[in-house]
Amino acid sequence: MQQRYVGNSGLRVSALSLGTMTWGGETDEQDASELLRTFLNSGGRHVDTAASYAEGRSEAMLGSLLGDVVSRTGLTISTKAGMTTPDGRRGIDTSRNAMLTGLDASLARLGTDYVDIWFAEAWDGNVPLEETLSALEFAVRSGRARYAGISNYTGWQAAKAAVLAGFPLVAAQAEYSFLHRGPEAELIPAVEDAGMGLMACAPLGRGVLTGKYRGSIPSGSRGASATGSASVEQYLAERPSRTVEAVCTAAKGLGRTPQDVALGWLLAQHGVATAVVGPRTPVQLKEILEAQLSPLPPEIARALEDVSAAS
Repeated sequence: MQQRYVGNSGLRVSALSLGTMTWGGETDEQDASELLRTFLNSGGRHVDTAASYAEGRSEAMLGSLLGDVVSRTGLTISTKAGMTTPDGRRGIDTSRNAMLTGLDASLARLGTDYVDIWFAEAWDGNVPLEETLSALEFAVRSGRARYAGISNYTGWQAAKAAVLAGFPLVAAQAEYSFLHRGPEAELIPAVEDAGMGLMACAPLGRGVLTGKYRGSIPSGSRGASATGSASVEQYLAERPSRTVEAVCTAAKGLGRTPQDVALGWLLAQHGVATAVVGPRTPVQLKEILEAQLSPLPPEIARALEDVSAAS
């Protein structure tokens, strides 16, 4: 798998990153171990997690696999702080105290003394941005994080953070796919101008771009679960469904899978360093890893961009 630089930094990550949002919840330890082994064997290198995923269980599960499945130096890890989800309710606190306390807890769960990228997971309107950035800078200067970044920021928020930081922010995380092209308007230009790389989350439209939801919602899917149905519902409407049909038609004509078409297009977009895929099962990961990840023919890319422009 191709290794790509993150923005203007010297940090390299795999074209696909393994997302672990379901670990400790829908994905148990046995499946997590197989997911990690399969990902590494395919040339994958970067794993993304967060303190908020399954209330820390995702980090703990990844930490339990370090040294057993892979050495710490055999992969790069990113995690995030500043968001909590007690009882399913989202809370945001990116104060210096909350951030650094969260980082110490993350390192303990991961069983490591540093992470490769540490993100402020969300914008906090109640905390001065300078305070949040001071926590990121301290983590880098103290060696607990090799690099720092921002997650779920808008374009103007990312630009403001880059100006105020006084040290390099190397990455931004945001959802980006054929079904969510909002970052193209402001975020991607801001990220590129600041020398950051975009780590694109939900690159398969939360699973919808695989085509498995065409006509019905399959049992056992995220869309059929009580906890996951809301996350895919917006992508099952008429307009995004037209995009999915176009992607599936293009895939058939090219002899590629819909996943491959969606990922191949995304990885060729300006500013994108890596696509963070989040398979719940080893079967889903193997389907993703069959992708060629090569750019689409220009005429096909333009046609799909026209269809998906309003997404």
